[in-house]
Amino acid sequence: MAKKTKGNRVQVILECTEQKASGVPGMSRYITTKNKKNTPERLERMKYNPFLKKVTLHREIK
Repeated sequence: MAKKTKGNRVQVILECTEQKASGVPGMSRYITTKNKKNTPERLERMKYNPFLKKVTLHREIK
């Protein structure tokens, strides 16, 4: 039989670091999944921020 659990894959939230530091209203957040066994450190991705209208660094938050 197949496993019913997803294993090491967990949902994480990525939040814009540039917007948080600048104090612009609103918050750009993305939800994604990662394998916590292969990537135990926090994710960092370049994603589009619609409030700043440019691509910025988004980091995983707890």
